[in-house]
Amino acid sequence: MNRKQHDRILNTLAKSFFQGLLIIGPFALTIWIIWYIVSSIDNIIPTISERTYPGITFLIVIISTTLIGYLGNKFIIGRVVVDSFDYLLEHTPGIKFIYTSLKDVMTSFVGDKKKFNKPVLIKTTENPAIWRIGFLTQSDLSSVGFPNYVSVYLPHSYAVSGWVVFVLATNITILENVSAAQAMKFAVSGGVAGFHSDDNVFKAPE
Repeated sequence: MNRKQHDRILNTLAKSFFQGLLIIGPFALTIWIIWYIVSSIDNIIPTISERTYPGITFLIVIISTTLIGYLGNKFIIGRVVVDSFDYLLEHTPGIKFIYTSLKDVMTSFVGDKKKFNKPVLIKTTENPAIWRIGFLTQSDLSSVGFPNYVSVYLPHSYAVSGWVVFVLATNITILENVSAAQAMKFAVSGGVAGFHSDDNVFKAPE
């Protein structure tokens, strides 16, 4: 075997290895994350899972959470109980800051009062025109002295973080044909995924 054939074989093996990594990596990481979440919840009450089956605590937590959500949403008594606890925590010194902060963050992503549901493009420079993707969070800031301004949340790529900017309403464009999930996926992935699909191909405004 000459040097050229040797290098070709090594190159093929290396390409095959990295291709296998691309196939196995996302699958393995997904399984690991799911298992980590299940194990973490099981460790809340480890004796139950140890005496029965692994994952039973996880199932109990999921079923209980679903049941509480259903009762709190569909029945008057459940709604009264939930609202009473909500009022108590929101008016307890020290606790109210933690509770209201967590509540605002969670309701921004899930539930009937989701805030990150209006994807927009914000123009950051005029010439050349450069746009950033974000989410409209407040459509009127006149109460704080910024008439004709809106607030936009700009998520960071590959991070659970972001920042909020005040910008003139004329400098944003609503993304009508893009869902909030697609927009967030596009932003967090650094533009690698999210918009390009069989049903919708992103087109920047002119």
